[in-house]
Amino acid sequence: MCHVEVPMSSPDESSTEAKPEPEPVVEEKPAEFGEPGPPLNRRSPFFFGFLFGLGAILAYALFLGVRNAASILVLIFIALFLAIGLNPAVTRLRKWGLPRGAAVAIVALSLVGLLAGGLVALIPPLVTQTTELINNAPETIESLRRSETVNELVQRYDIANKVQSAINAGTVGNAVGGVVGGAKLLFGTIFNILTVLVLTIYFMAAFERIKAAGYSLVPASRRDRVRLLTDEILTKVGAYMVGALAIAILAGVSTFGLALALGLAYPFALAVVVAVFDLIPQIGATLGAVIVSLVGLASSITDGIVCIVFFIVYQQVENYLIYPNVMRRSVKVSDVAALVAALVGVGLFGVIGALAAIPMVAAIQLISREVLQPSMEQR
Repeated sequence: MCHVEVPMSSPDESSTEAKPEPEPVVEEKPAEFGEPGPPLNRRSPFFFGFLFGLGAILAYALFLGVRNAASILVLIFIALFLAIGLNPAVTRLRKWGLPRGAAVAIVALSLVGLLAGGLVALIPPLVTQTTELINNAPETIESLRRSETVNELVQRYDIANKVQSAINAGTVGNAVGGVVGGAKLLFGTIFNILTVLVLTIYFMAAFERIKAAGYSLVPASRRDRVRLLTDEILTKVGAYMVGALAIAILAGVSTFGLALALGLAYPFALAVVVAVFDLIPQIGATLGAVIVSLVGLASSITDGIVCIVFFIVYQQVENYLIYPNVMRRSVKVSDVAALVAALVGVGLFGVIGALAAIPMVAAIQLISREVLQPSMEQR
């Protein structure tokens, strides 16, 4: 008989060829609050209407928030614009070896000094003229009473009774309300100026960090190009500020020459007032012209008329000749583009639109030349 030997498997082999153990069965516990229902149908009209209504509510809430905070947002925009315009001065001081904190402090103190100089040049003449007017009031009234022409006008138009009837409790109350409203306007203006000044200093101090944070949000593949384009745009904003300052200085020098020629009181103060007001877009030049014209009228009728005619002619020359040419040289924007941008900016957004119109046009021209036109040429 032949014996067939059956190979015996080793313990290791038997363990490797063992069948896998079955996975333990997890018993599902019944839901404590019932079985969950099927997922919502995103195509359901109810679901779409709910999301649309929620989006509309959020959009309206955002609109209300922006509208209620519009005044603060305007102050932030003005401060950021000033910080961008003053940053070239900070950069120049840093190239001379100063740390950024010291450079920002010097620029900020210079700005505060200019504002203080304008106030110092404006307030003493205003106080002096007001004091002289109050001191000379009795003599002026007495001379008017002695005038036969004035007495005849008073009797003909019954001016005395009309003035006495106008001075009553209601008139006094309205006058007091007007004084309170004027005080609120004055303190509100001071608060806005201080807010803009403080925000400008903070923006200048953190300017590089703000730029770095903005660039970090751009994809790395495009970050270098975006950085170069943005730096060029910021440079144009600084050039715009320099151009606006040059135009304001020219207006102040012209006013100083006019005041000296007419022999007006406090010519330097009037020149500083016109230069400071000329920095305000849209209405600044007009306000400065009105102040100087009133001083001229107080001197004599002829001086007042000369001042009015001078400022009417000068503002036309500044708006249509000086302003476009200076902006074309500093910001490199064409005359037509500068003029149209200023008019459109004033019509759309008022003072803020006039402030940002020229830099926005320069930015659009740069992006169009460096981004849009090459893209069109490749198609």
